[in-house]
Amino acid sequence: MQITDTKAVVTGGASGLGAATVRALLDAGAKVAIFDRNADGMSFAAKLGATFAQVDVTDEDSVIRGLDTAVNAMGGLNVVINCAGIATTEKTLGRDGPHAQASFNRTIDINLNGTFNVARLAAGRMTDGGVIINTASIAAFDGQKGQAAYAASKAGIAGLSLPMARDLARNGIRVMAIAPGIFRTPMLEGLGQEVMDGLAKDVTYPQRLGDPAEFAALARFIVECDYLNGTTIRLDGALRMP
Repeated sequence: MQITDTKAVVTGGASGLGAATVRALLDAGAKVAIFDRNADGMSFAAKLGATFAQVDVTDEDSVIRGLDTAVNAMGGLNVVINCAGIATTEKTLGRDGPHAQASFNRTIDINLNGTFNVARLAAGRMTDGGVIINTASIAAFDGQKGQAAYAASKAGIAGLSLPMARDLARNGIRVMAIAPGIFRTPMLEGLGQEVMDGLAKDVTYPQRLGDPAEFAALARFIVECDYLNGTTIRLDGALRMP
């Protein structure tokens, strides 16, 4: 698929990896609609020349309204890049007792169910085929202490790739996932430089945090490379978390 023919929805597109992906696609000549729960994303979208819809990815009606807005504005839809998600930390059994079921459910609901909700509804709008790219994480394979909920949600996303690709092959829709390592996003920057430097030491090479622009570049490559389908690509500088 040519980027100039791309009509893309990017969830979580007002910040972090999503925002970098929006910029990269627009710079390459694509049409982009940003889905974000935060209404502040409207000004970000307007500044870049993107369409904006305030969307809760876990809510079917909200996603449908967002897709209606996106399709009307762009004249169609052929790419979805799911970046919306949350990062949580809570041990299975901590000092205050067992992991709260409510927080586990919320993580699964936003990260996994929300991703699938957008993907399934968007697939029905891709009348001429397309590409769905979901965001997993290396936590899907190397989950750390306190990441039971997060790692489970991201492992689910990695597990979606092949069966969804098989389901949607008859519709000409490819499905891929990216599993990023440790990226320099606003959320991580809030931890401070010392913490970020410590995290970067575990990366094999290059020994630094990932740049969101590198995630965006991979997403663009997946869109353009028609033979990529049904798998998850690690983007982590060969990091294997201990």
